[in-house]
Amino acid sequence: MDHQPSILKRPTKRDFNNLPEKVLLAIFSYLPHVELLRCARVCRLWRSLSQNSKLWKTVFLRPEYHGLHIRNSDIFLSLIGHRFSSSLQFIELPMELITADILHELANKCLNLKYLTLDFSTAMQLHDFNDLNAFPCNLKMLCICLSEVIFLEGFMRRIYAFLSSLEVLQIIGTIENSNEAEEEIYETINISKIKAQTPNLRVINLYGVFFIDDNHIEIIASGCIHLGCLALNFCTRVKGTSFKNLLLRCKKLQCLLLQNTGIDDSAMLTAEWELSILNELDISSTDLTESCLLHLFSRMPKLTYLAVPNCDGFTDQVLDLLIDQGKLTNLRAIDISNTVNLNYESLLSLFKHNGHQLHGLSYAGNAKVTEQFWINAIKYLKNIRILVIGTSHGWFKKINTRIHVDQILEACAQECQKLERLEIQWDEETLRWNENSSKFIDHIRIRCTKLLSLILADGEYYELVRSNFERADRQRVVRTTTSDQTSIVSLLNYYHDLRFN
Repeated sequence: MDHQPSILKRPTKRDFNNLPEKVLLAIFSYLPHVELLRCARVCRLWRSLSQNSKLWKTVFLRPEYHGLHIRNSDIFLSLIGHRFSSSLQFIELPMELITADILHELANKCLNLKYLTLDFSTAMQLHDFNDLNAFPCNLKMLCICLSEVIFLEGFMRRIYAFLSSLEVLQIIGTIENSNEAEEEIYETINISKIKAQTPNLRVINLYGVFFIDDNHIEIIASGCIHLGCLALNFCTRVKGTSFKNLLLRCKKLQCLLLQNTGIDDSAMLTAEWELSILNELDISSTDLTESCLLHLFSRMPKLTYLAVPNCDGFTDQVLDLLIDQGKLTNLRAIDISNTVNLNYESLLSLFKHNGHQLHGLSYAGNAKVTEQFWINAIKYLKNIRILVIGTSHGWFKKINTRIHVDQILEACAQECQKLERLEIQWDEETLRWNENSSKFIDHIRIRCTKLLSLILADGEYYELVRSNFERADRQRVVRTTTSDQTSIVSLLNYYHDLRFN
């Protein structure tokens, strides 16, 4: 029998560019726009792909927030129709690009634009808007970043008629630049006129707007019957006298965020909380007393989200009332950091009753809490996704004991395999570890496969953990407390509507 010699086939050379266009676009969609611009220089095919309007649905144009820097507004005008067109859904505009011509072009060419941010925060003078007679009219969200010195009524008067479709309104104040005690407060935007033109608002976020007071909340309450979330964080002139009418008129209100506001006991107690459907509450860094909170929480519905850090009135008695009356049976997230009048022993009762349902927990700033507390507590936190623990460097209470961090990591690896974000705030001098620590780091890395962020104080232990994760090709998981911090706010139902910058 003759044997035919076997013919060796050369492996077919596979070219990346021969992939279907749909696949190539899917790959390119993972690149930030800065990288897309670099890809456009490679070849004609990549240039064509990088300019595909499907890759430009969301556009960030503020360099200070990692967006593209547009130097020539005329070139940008041509890009709106050529590159963005009907695919554009979200865009952020810095002050220099907020012109009548650009807004006209967005209104005429980008008919599917739903989310628009106008950043006037650096403005010293506005462009001329006398010729502005068109504006995107199908917006779902409008975010306006205020300037300290510019009154926006002239601009707003030109766009009021186009805002009826809005569901989310964000007005971002100048809290980071202003000193309320030293400067005169100006009402740089007219809340009353905006409310009159936006009957369908579901979410209002007034962040750090110093002129906002209870009169403005009364105005909002009078016409926003669909309101589900009101965020007043850092609006220090809000006392709470408007909340009675707010709850009476806004029957759909579920989320109320009052961090660093000026709310007081008497105003809060006049509102009829028992008639509301409120289930998410943030009273961080407020001066409500224990007696007020006891009365307040006894009348509130069951809570799914509660944030009370730096709230001295939140005591053991308040927590016991919440547990005994079943107010926390639906709780998903709680922040009780730096509650100096809350003993950590009381928390074990909360974890035993409700720990299995918690997705987020922040309990930092108690110098008496050691690893033994967390070893006992973590076994109740089977479904936890976000966890913040420890006492950061410089906290006013000195820590007298060393924390065995290996035992905490091992407890998380054994019990919290759904963990996504973990922050351990103890500083380098407080943590104790040894030559076998790598074993425990391996355990949390291998078992907590969903872990996206592990934040530690900078130092030798941080370097040990970071190098362990990087060797396993998990490059960006381990970070330092000097550059990153963890919060449970992402567990708010309205979190995606409240995000800005």
